[in-house]
Amino acid sequence: MAEKNYNIPKEKFAFVHAGERLSDKKFEDKPIGYFKDAWIRFRKSKASVVAAIIILAIILYSFLAPLLITSHDATFMCGTYAKKPGRVTWLRDLGIATGGVKRNNNEATYIKLRAIAVGAEGGDGSVVSLADAKDSLYNPVIKSGEPKLQELPGKKPTTYYPATVDTYLEVGFLYTSVEQAEYQRILAWQEETGIQVLYPMVDTANEYCFDPEDANFWYKTTNRGVPARVGADGKVKNLSYSEDLVLEDNYKRDAAGNVVYSEYTGGGNFETAQLKIRVLYYNYYQYLYGAEPNYLLGTDSQGYDLALRIAGGIQLSLLLAVCVAGINFVIGAAYGSTAGYYGGTTDLVMCRITDILSGVPFIVVATLFQIHLAKKVGAVPSLLFAYVLTGWIGTSERVRTQFYRFKNQEYVMAARTLGARDRRIIWKHIFPNTLGTIITSSALAIPGVILTESMLSFLGIIKLGSAEQTSLGTLLSDATNIWTNYPHLMLYPALVISLLMICFNLFGNGLRDAFNPALRGVED
Repeated sequence: MAEKNYNIPKEKFAFVHAGERLSDKKFEDKPIGYFKDAWIRFRKSKASVVAAIIILAIILYSFLAPLLITSHDATFMCGTYAKKPGRVTWLRDLGIATGGVKRNNNEATYIKLRAIAVGAEGGDGSVVSLADAKDSLYNPVIKSGEPKLQELPGKKPTTYYPATVDTYLEVGFLYTSVEQAEYQRILAWQEETGIQVLYPMVDTANEYCFDPEDANFWYKTTNRGVPARVGADGKVKNLSYSEDLVLEDNYKRDAAGNVVYSEYTGGGNFETAQLKIRVLYYNYYQYLYGAEPNYLLGTDSQGYDLALRIAGGIQLSLLLAVCVAGINFVIGAAYGSTAGYYGGTTDLVMCRITDILSGVPFIVVATLFQIHLAKKVGAVPSLLFAYVLTGWIGTSERVRTQFYRFKNQEYVMAARTLGARDRRIIWKHIFPNTLGTIITSSALAIPGVILTESMLSFLGIIKLGSAEQTSLGTLLSDATNIWTNYPHLMLYPALVISLLMICFNLFGNGLRDAFNPALRGVED
């Protein structure tokens, strides 16, 4: 820092006699404590302050998300809605979290998508056109573009229909099996709420059902899945897309011509009889869980709420990292202080111990602990033991170096001359000078622990993929082979890890400057 040159004119000076005062004004000077001075210096680093705010926001998210999401908890899983993007009902009208993905559909696929809403609106077997169901709540096509012609070399030109599709509504209809008693409860719930769950069964035995397992083919099709209509002469006519298209249903009907809503599949009495039913899954979800499907960040590869899984992963990573940093701080400070202050044979022996421990690869220690110790104490405690076994060595070496630097300073020699004990000299006179280095190393150890834990869980060395807990690395591992089709599974966990790495490094640099005694009272 450049030295400031203060030039005061001679006219400003005046001679006075002993005891004489030219002014009664007094300079007010309030002493500033060590931590207050550190806080003043820390605030001057804008990058560190922003990093601290981001870290605080991530921590708050990890604890508030489980409290704000009340429709389900972190252990809730819906396999039918696995790998879906974010969707929130009240944000959908704003174009945010719509659960939509952009696709180019051929004609038959596009008609099938639009037919979901047609089938939902004509739940009693009534005739509904595509245009009539366009504004239906169950229409999975959020936005559609003009049909485009695709020409490929050596192939016949084909028309495709670009559209943004709500992947939750796209599930459409499903077949499931319930007991007679459950069937009656569904009927009662329908009557109470006015929301239809049960829909007519499809005649899967005739030649007009393209796929008997897919409940969304409720209309007559050819053997290629193209919509068809059977004329009075018995001939089958292929149907082309148009807004006024009316599909011909292929529902199963009784002798009186009424649609059938269930099929008996087995069971001995009224209560235990098994019935096969066809449900609109979006409404069936509401019947089962009491709310519409709302997932802020979507669902993971198994069907868990990704927002809650990320919150749980952040909690686990931060808790592990803070515990490791705290334990390493205590052990490293005590070990390094002793070695650096006493030196000689004590330092030599202690350094050889650290050399032996530092020569053991951490990944080997972590793997062995997971194999032999995790079965007894759990995966997380065994990983904590692995970190603590060697994690304090870096802190102890930094403290030892700082003690060698300051222990022969004049103020230390003066304290020793005045009879101060070794304990007082270590913790009162020398250790505060190492505090900035220790705090920085501890703060920087946190992202290191998070990154290492994520790496170990990503590689499968530690298993943290249960319903009760998960880690950010496990979420990344699950998304490895499918992230190209479902990028949100990789994007959100990777973004959180990246923010934690960058922000903790900037935060640690700010703490280093703030707690550096050499900078106390120095202004930029």
